[in-house]
Amino acid sequence: MIRISLTVLVLACLAGAVTAQAQDKPKGLSPHSPAQPHSPAQSPAVIRLTLDEAIARGFEASHRLAEIRAREQGAQAAVRGAHVADKPIVSATAGYMRTNHVPEFGFLQPSGSRLVVYPDIPDNAVTRVAFQWPIYTSGRVDAMERAASAEAQAIAADIETARADLRLEIVRAYWAVATAREAVKVLEEAATRADAQVNDSKRRFEVGLIPPNEVSSLEAQRSRERAQLIEAGNIRESTLIDLRRLIGVEPATIVELADVLDAGPPSRPEAATAGSRRSSLEPQRAEADSPGSIDTAVADRPERKALTLRLGGLEARQQAAMTGNKPTIGLGGGVDYANPNPRIFPRKGEWQESWDVSVNVSWPLWDSGRTKAQVAEAEAAVAATRERIAEFDSLAAADVRQRLLDIDSTAAMVRAASDAVVSAAEARRVIADRFNAGVATSTEVLVAQVALLESELARTRALANVRLAEARLHRALGKP
Repeated sequence: MIRISLTVLVLACLAGAVTAQAQDKPKGLSPHSPAQPHSPAQSPAVIRLTLDEAIARGFEASHRLAEIRAREQGAQAAVRGAHVADKPIVSATAGYMRTNHVPEFGFLQPSGSRLVVYPDIPDNAVTRVAFQWPIYTSGRVDAMERAASAEAQAIAADIETARADLRLEIVRAYWAVATAREAVKVLEEAATRADAQVNDSKRRFEVGLIPPNEVSSLEAQRSRERAQLIEAGNIRESTLIDLRRLIGVEPATIVELADVLDAGPPSRPEAATAGSRRSSLEPQRAEADSPGSIDTAVADRPERKALTLRLGGLEARQQAAMTGNKPTIGLGGGVDYANPNPRIFPRKGEWQESWDVSVNVSWPLWDSGRTKAQVAEAEAAVAATRERIAEFDSLAAADVRQRLLDIDSTAAMVRAASDAVVSAAEARRVIADRFNAGVATSTEVLVAQVALLESELARTRALANVRLAEARLHRALGKP
């Protein structure tokens, strides 16, 4: 029926991009066919994972986290570079220059000898060991070091943000697989019941108890449920693809889920929903409802920590920009060893040394507005970041409140869905008994069957929503 198809499609949307449950049999094997032998080299790996183990594997295999860690290493290197920016620099240089021949310049001395003042020396070589030391920078170096340190700490907070996002993504994928698996089980049970009803209706038709159209209706319903089962199986396979990608295993790996949507007894769904599920939600619900919990949750979110650290870095850069028109003082010097040494007169074609020490003061009195523009740019960045933090605070507070509403509504939906399953199962049993007694039609049987199928799928979706509500509240509270 159309309603059943829509139900399965909604289930697919809830799953996200649904994946196959590895506990199910590989494609190509019927439930009753014997397992085909495989050589050890061809046997796919089988892993059984709890949700926590899947999250741990995802953290280890994440390229996203590896990228941010690499950026953190680069930021730490930038901090080290900013820290030594006011330390002395020692450099060594050497050079050789060939010039054209020039007439020598000299004059006769009173003694009659000729003194060459500017000899013809075409080969010129020079070596120099020098140092530079910025001893005063008006606070620019310190400000840039604080800015680099703040950015490194912000990137470290980005790692926590990425871990929280990845955790939520893995949780969604994990429960999407579990949801798809449960949907397949529900549809398999429905298909089994449909086969039994078709066989029973054929026997009734053979003895003349029902008309042929009732047999045809039941066969059509069985075909629709088989088609839904095929579609659900494909959805199950696609969710597992996403889960394998997130936890970093090979595509052929068979993943078995150790955690289940409903830990309660299958025969009493209301016990699991009203008991175990409620007990798992209440601690987080109580924590979120405690006084000041929303403010604490907002402050604990790694995204806000990163924004706050970046604000501090931008303020430090603003201070650094304000030193653009302030004086700087540097100490310099060096030792030259050259042939000829241009500092020694008269020039001689031999290696000679000289040295120098200097104190340099630089004060840009007018820079055509460059410093003013840089300061204005830094001020705008600071103001923008402050507004972004304020916007984040309002969004995060609203997010916590919405997640609390989700907790309440999903718990109520599970209880209602469980009651609906019990009622639909009882109604189908009564209709089946009446049908066996010959006082009910196959149409009534089909209606009851569809109602039970929809109730079971609705309960599966409700259980998945509870799990996702838990994960979203965990994320909204800023938990690691």
